[in-house]
Amino acid sequence: MDRVSSFDEPLKKLLGGATAKVMAEHLDLHTVGDLLHHYPRRYEERGRLTALADLPLDEHVTVVAQVADARILMFNNGRGKRLEVTLTDGSGRLQLVFFGHGVHKPHKELLPGRQAMFAGKVSVFNRKMQLAHPTYQLLDASDADEATEAVDAFAGRLLPIYPACKQLDSWRIAKAVDAVLPSARDAVDPLPASLREGRGFTSLPEALLKAHRPQTKADIEDARARLKWDEAFVLQVALARRRYADTQLPAAARRPVADGLLDAFDAKLPFTLTEGQQKVSKEIFDDLATEHPMHRLLQGEVGSGKTMVALRAMLAVVDAGGQAAMLAPTEVLAQQHHRSITEMMGELAEGGMLGGSDHGTKVVLLTGSMGTAARRQALLDLVTGEAGIVIGTHALIEDKVQFHDLGLVVVDEQHRFGVEQRDALRSKGKQPPHLLVMTATPIPRTVAMTVFGDLETSVLDQLPAGRSPIASHVVPAKDKPHFLARAWERVREEVENGHQAYVVCPRIGDDAEEEKGRAKKKAAEEDPDKRPPLAVLEIADELRKGALAGLGVEVLHGRMHPDEKDDVMRRFAAGDVHVLVATTVIEVGVNVPNATAMVIMDADRFGVSQLHQLRGRVGRGSAPGLCLLVSEAHEASPARARLSAVAATLDGFELSRIDLEQRREGDVLGQAQSGVRSSLRMLTVIDDEEVIAAAREEAVAIVAADPELEHLPELRTVLAALLDKDREEYLDKG
Repeated sequence: MDRVSSFDEPLKKLLGGATAKVMAEHLDLHTVGDLLHHYPRRYEERGRLTALADLPLDEHVTVVAQVADARILMFNNGRGKRLEVTLTDGSGRLQLVFFGHGVHKPHKELLPGRQAMFAGKVSVFNRKMQLAHPTYQLLDASDADEATEAVDAFAGRLLPIYPACKQLDSWRIAKAVDAVLPSARDAVDPLPASLREGRGFTSLPEALLKAHRPQTKADIEDARARLKWDEAFVLQVALARRRYADTQLPAAARRPVADGLLDAFDAKLPFTLTEGQQKVSKEIFDDLATEHPMHRLLQGEVGSGKTMVALRAMLAVVDAGGQAAMLAPTEVLAQQHHRSITEMMGELAEGGMLGGSDHGTKVVLLTGSMGTAARRQALLDLVTGEAGIVIGTHALIEDKVQFHDLGLVVVDEQHRFGVEQRDALRSKGKQPPHLLVMTATPIPRTVAMTVFGDLETSVLDQLPAGRSPIASHVVPAKDKPHFLARAWERVREEVENGHQAYVVCPRIGDDAEEEKGRAKKKAAEEDPDKRPPLAVLEIADELRKGALAGLGVEVLHGRMHPDEKDDVMRRFAAGDVHVLVATTVIEVGVNVPNATAMVIMDADRFGVSQLHQLRGRVGRGSAPGLCLLVSEAHEASPARARLSAVAATLDGFELSRIDLEQRREGDVLGQAQSGVRSSLRMLTVIDDEEVIAAAREEAVAIVAADPELEHLPELRTVLAALLDKDREEYLDKG
């Protein structure tokens, strides 16, 4: 095959339309360069059997194993037949199953003693792990066999196993890599020669060859060391350049004034700020006092008092003559922030109003569903400067929203917003406003250095005094239904003791979904693991008629009218509603100290961080909290392991590490980090802290000496490729 001259060559020119289409649609691989950076997930040695005991459920896997036995079974009075094949590695077993017309070929080929590569999705049937209708490639067939020819194309003894998909197996990807591998010599090397030689790295073309076709395990180590470094270094250079550019921007310094709004607010606080809150506030005030924009990430445990810190920063900006805007991802959260901030400020939030304080300012709410008159008044208050603080949703971003002098933007739950939305708000300042990004999802240091690497980081890791511990337990509803009955008894007990409870479900459920539901129920009868997720409306109805009959049970979900949502939240906060059955709209910002119990239905359908966030809604007062994680997941499944990990610790940073370790390859930075999935292929942020830290150090030094990278054209070229349109969102955090 002709050698491809460029990494930018479209794959369809080389591989044919069908293969290229599958690679583009299912693996996000479009060019020769994309495929050369699609590295093997692992390597198998010929003759060595894969450990079958630790296969992850519900994942697409490739295994090398030996056939132990094979048999055909008849069913439906002889009208149907299936082939069952048992694989072994000497310690574990895995069953394959083929049905109908798909039986004939594997029955002929998969004879006892045969060795092959198998690819398919791992499921459980009758408590046994199985692959249904896997694709396979024989490793020991005759020379004439097409499968063996493909296997013989692999260099050396090591078989690369690629991240694959249902439509394209690992060995077909390997064949495609063979077609483009000569292009490795065209690789543009981003590392400056002095850095490459100083650290003893192999050349980039050599690293690519060793990654895809290693002769020895030492080749794999060489390739990984070099390719990990490249990914970390190029990202850190991009982030270092961004930090440098930020220091060149002008901004108005916003210094707190003596005896102003902030001092008046602090004087009326009924409690003392934690040491952590005082320390982080000082970091923020120091940033606000400079004449270039603050870019700070404030991360803290659920309930650690981030809103208090953000509010004090907003008050300091108002004291200095500016305005502050807080951007929240949902109306429920915006209303909750508005309510809690006006309650905390009291008469200080009634500036210019009868009974308001002389020091006060107006705090306005702006959401998409507000009535015309209220909206018009809020817009007027912003443009005149009457309102010093505005809290809102995406409605803040609209063109007609104008500020008198926007000095600070606070973004709550940053991962919920696209870069265009946040930049549209920042552009409303006369000069670039200061930026404070808040997240309640704890972020390990390595992730902070990559995902938020252009922001200075502040961490709140102390809980305010008076917060109560939360006991968490997994409720295995399928294996032990009486545990679920006891869970509802516990909810009733909490209510009888004067407290309240949340019940969280993954789905809303309504008439429009009934047709889909019928199809899913039919599928569920054939396979109980395929039932639809539990829904708010159905569970609320069941609880009112059954386990929680006689209690005040209400629902809250995203499709309700905003006034209705606000009414339910107000009544729940006032104690008029005993049990709130909700979707994850209550995940962040909802603060009802009297709520002590939470039952999360189908808890295995939520991520670790989300479960931790949800759990943080209880235990916010003086009474201890209880969180029950209800699941029908199989006891040995990764989903149950995840729930057990959440139940075992309240340490959000520990859970974020577990979350990262358990996520599938390519999703390590979470779905919101658009583009990173295609730029981080070898580097794993949870394990490679030393590489990331060292790369950051080198990057900072290089950018300080040559901000435009004029003397490093290759690095500039690779950086331009990283910063294409799809990937800008990832870096545009600040």
